Amino acid sequence: MRYEDRLTIATPEGVDVDLTLAGIGSRFIAALIDTAIKLVAWLGFAVFLFGGTSLLGGGDFSSLGAAAFYVVSFLIWFGYDVAFETLASGRSPGKRMTGLRVVRMGGRPVGFVASSIRNMVRIVDFLPSFYLVGMITAIATRLNQRLGDLAAGTVVVREKRVTVVPDEAPGPAAETVPEAESWDVGGVTPDDLATVRRFLERRDELAPHAREHLARELADRLQGKVVGAPSMPPERFLEHVSAAKARRA
Repeated sequence: MRYEDRLTIATPEGVDVDLTLAGIGSRFIAALIDTAIKLVAWLGFAVFLFGGTSLLGGGDFSSLGAAAFYVVSFLIWFGYDVAFETLASGRSPGKRMTGLRVVRMGGRPVGFVASSIRNMVRIVDFLPSFYLVGMITAIATRLNQRLGDLAAGTVVVREKRVTVVPDEAPGPAAETVPEAESWDVGGVTPDDLATVRRFLERRDELAPHAREHLARELADRLQGKVVGAPSMPPERFLEHVSAAKARRA
């Protein structure tokens, strides 16, 4: 790996994937958005549960009501980040709006354990006020990581805006390509095939931008070795190459 404002990952397929690291400014904006959402949700729940009296310092609260308030408060302030990072591919609403994503050091999606560690340490990153420790750590580290990222083995990266070009309207080529029976894949070596199949097997574990980049790199590498293949999306091309080699085995 080489570290700059990019993180370059050497994949098992032998293709380097570049991830652009998020800067302090965009991360701060994302944190502001997420904090505002959590604050609105927290205040809304307080008003719903206590009829607004909790905000005014009055009212009699039952132990059950107080327990519910503390539990839901924890879920809002802590569970919000863990839920979105685990279920939304590393993107909270704030990160989605600023084009950021949390990923593991190897480019894989963040799991529950890593996200929980990352957000537990957020308490320290927040000290002494609004992420001062976190910002200092992010500036001082090579990969712009706050303490939570260091503890969980994660990084925050900027997503690539990929323009998806739709397939051409159905025509003779589109109708005959699905089986790729006319392709000459004799130039594809066993090593090439093994690389393609490893990618196809683990592509769902990759972050979307890393998956798209790796598929494009592999397709470009094999394009010159396949005769008769029309233009098509990289992953579709790789699927057909694998299928064509399997038929000829």
